[in-house]
Amino acid sequence: MQFIKNLFGGQNKNKEFRKQLSNVLGFTPGDVALYKTALSHRSVREGADENNERLEFLGDAVLSSIVAHYLFRKYPYKGEGFLTEMRSKMVNRQKLNDIALKMGLKKITFYNKFDNSLKISQIFGNTLEALIGAVFLDKGYSRTQQWVEKYIIMPYLFIDDLEVIEINIKNKLYGWANKNGKALEFETLNEKFENGRRLFTIGATVDGELIAEAKGYNKKDASQIAAQLAVDKLGL
Repeated sequence: MQFIKNLFGGQNKNKEFRKQLSNVLGFTPGDVALYKTALSHRSVREGADENNERLEFLGDAVLSSIVAHYLFRKYPYKGEGFLTEMRSKMVNRQKLNDIALKMGLKKITFYNKFDNSLKISQIFGNTLEALIGAVFLDKGYSRTQQWVEKYIIMPYLFIDDLEVIEINIKNKLYGWANKNGKALEFETLNEKFENGRRLFTIGATVDGELIAEAKGYNKKDASQIAAQLAVDKLGL
């Protein structure tokens, strides 16, 4: 496709990309090519060394470490169970996707814009993790930690509010179903391999009617996202 060929080229495009990237990051990036990889979805770059899936893997681990350290410092008297639950609330797929959209990552992510399903998917949360991986490789752990705390945790993750949020949305949905005499089920609608990983599509049904569906690389994540979508749709 011509749009893919022209996606990364041109001096003006590169200049504009660097400007937009600097606005999102809050600092001037070093290796711009690294960040282009972090922002490139496999729908436009298939090679493992060209798209952002490897950087997403790295960024996921770095973010988890930074959030764990942040919580360890913030809650010196809380136990492991509380800290683990708080970390799960902060780095779940839907939360990261929402943060990525608010940061403006959708505007600078390279993906197949003709694929309407991608526009409403969770790829931007994945892209945020890849971006964190790129910052880590470009600036090192200490700078990345400062950046994540300043540009992600402080403006978007309101810790006091997260403390009282029900982490298991499925339990909330099951509670509503039981109270109202509804039959709630989570079904595997599809299962396939993508780039060596198993991708699940899970649907939430109420009295046999499909209310919401979501995708994830494990059934637990996919069902939690489907449950959240169902809760939003039902206005619970």
